[in-house]
Amino acid sequence: MIARIIIGLIACGIGFIFVRKPDWALEFIGYIDFAEKAMMGGSRTFYKLLGIVIILIGFLIITNLYSDLMNWMVGSVVK
Repeated sequence: MIARIIIGLIACGIGFIFVRKPDWALEFIGYIDFAEKAMMGGSRTFYKLLGIVIILIGFLIITNLYSDLMNWMVGSVVK
C-alpha cells in the first residue's frame, strides 16, 4: 500500500515537471518529429499533454483505480 502511494507520487512529480518545465523535457529527451508536424505548439505542447496524462495515471495508482480503468477499457476485448 505504501509502495503504491510512493510510486503514484513519483509519477505525479514527473508529470508536474513535464507540465511546469517543458523546456527541461525538451533538452533531456529532444524534439519529437510527429509533434512538430501535427501539433500547433510542437514538442512543448506534447510534453505538457504527456505530463497531464502521467499525473492522471499517478492519481489512478495512488487511489488503486488503475486496474478498474484497464478492466473497463479492454475488459471486453480480453474476455
